Amino acid sequence: MSNSRQHRSWRELSFVLPLVKWLWSFALTLFGLAIVTFAMTRLSPIDPALQLVGDHASQSTYEQARLELGLDQPLPLQFLRYVETALSGNLGQSISTGQPVAHDIARTFPATIELATTAIVLGATIGLALGIIAAMRQGTWIDGVCRLVSLFGYSVPIFWLGLLLLLLFYARLHWAPGPGRADVVFQYTVKPVTGFALIDTWRSGKPGAFRDALAHLALPATVLAIHALAAISRLTRASIITELGQEYVTTARAKGARLGRIVFVHILPNISGTLLTVIALSYASLLEGAVLTETVFAWPGIGRYLTTAMFAGDMPAILGATLVVGASFVLLNALTDLAVARLEVERKR
Repeated sequence: MSNSRQHRSWRELSFVLPLVKWLWSFALTLFGLAIVTFAMTRLSPIDPALQLVGDHASQSTYEQARLELGLDQPLPLQFLRYVETALSGNLGQSISTGQPVAHDIARTFPATIELATTAIVLGATIGLALGIIAAMRQGTWIDGVCRLVSLFGYSVPIFWLGLLLLLLFYARLHWAPGPGRADVVFQYTVKPVTGFALIDTWRSGKPGAFRDALAHLALPATVLAIHALAAISRLTRASIITELGQEYVTTARAKGARLGRIVFVHILPNISGTLLTVIALSYASLLEGAVLTETVFAWPGIGRYLTTAMFAGDMPAILGATLVVGASFVLLNALTDLAVARLEVERKR
């Protein structure tokens, strides 16, 4: 009985310790992110007070704006105020849209999540399949084709691929709709409830609207998926080839096990933590790196919002979007570490 309790306590401790480590690492990373974004506000040549009141404001108005923004206080107090307002959800007022930055991000971020999620599902599915096939057919022409596809995904510029797909499938063949998230006829007939076009159009009960949203999503998601599958397929292939040389695989082969069974039953569970990490990191990179894709396809996500803010010199919008995207990346990375640690604990049981 005592051995059973001791075993259970060790199992709980093996899960609690990574959780505490995860929380500490997550808090420190977010703190570092807050320092970086705060430093951006102070190192930027754009004066937030002058940007708020305009170039033709009087000196007294300018000084009053500095007082309201807390720019007259010491830097440590300014940083504490910045963290306090960010934690409360107040990311400032956008100069270009005239709306709160938090409102703009809540409106645009779902579009980026929808695009990145669709892309990572496609990229992970195709990338895992290519990696498994290439490893099982190592040294053959099939392996060469799979590696060529992954090399193409690594080397081709995203903006060039997006423009090429638009030219081919939209301008020449007319198989795909134009840039944007939906045709004009559906933009004002489908009420945006969740912010996710596929969900909202499906809930609307209008099959034409759902097909239109899916058609607009296809090309930009394909561009990002090609970029994501490159890293996934290469790491999957390399991990499987490494495991094929292990002793347990040699033993399984000596017992007459087929290669497919060895890969799917023995190898993939052993490298699941590695695959989960690369897929999660690829997903996080799509969330933060979809700027060019959203710009090419006029996709109204946070990447395009950030690009517009940078051209307009809208510092509150730039910092707010940077903070949200960075926090999302940190959260995904931390959750992945926690999930991988949990998988390792379960695998060793």
